[in-house]
Amino acid sequence: MGVNISAGGRRSGSGRRRVHGSGLNADINVTPLVDVMLVLLIVFMVAAPLLAVGVPIDLPKTDAKALPSQNEPLTITVDAEGLVYLQEEVVPMEELVAKLVAVADAGYDERIVLRGDENSDYGSVMQVMARINAAGFSNLNLSTDPISQ
Repeated sequence: MGVNISAGGRRSGSGRRRVHGSGLNADINVTPLVDVMLVLLIVFMVAAPLLAVGVPIDLPKTDAKALPSQNEPLTITVDAEGLVYLQEEVVPMEELVAKLVAVADAGYDERIVLRGDENSDYGSVMQVMARINAAGFSNLNLSTDPISQ
């Protein structure tokens, strides 16, 4: 908000200063804009970790490096009880290959990440891996968490 006061103004009969050439102040007040942007930044910072894959599992810890990726891979998860998830949807073992073929955008070259819970049965993870491989998908990666030091 601004005020334009001239130094040598004369009083007219009405008691008001007469200022020639004064108009509306066209300055933009950016304080509300900055406030809104900071609130949005905080909201997105809080919400970003929640956008990860929604099946909570404890991945095994290794010191393997992450693979470079250009696009988001398909994720298959085997939890501690042996349930199989395609992305975030529970899929029966018999329907896994059919649903995987239906979802794969790039066909059999689609990158697939297999996530197995640390406490899951090794055999169930290997059954899922064997079904994926038998279906013709060859770009299969296993997911782990880094070792915290």
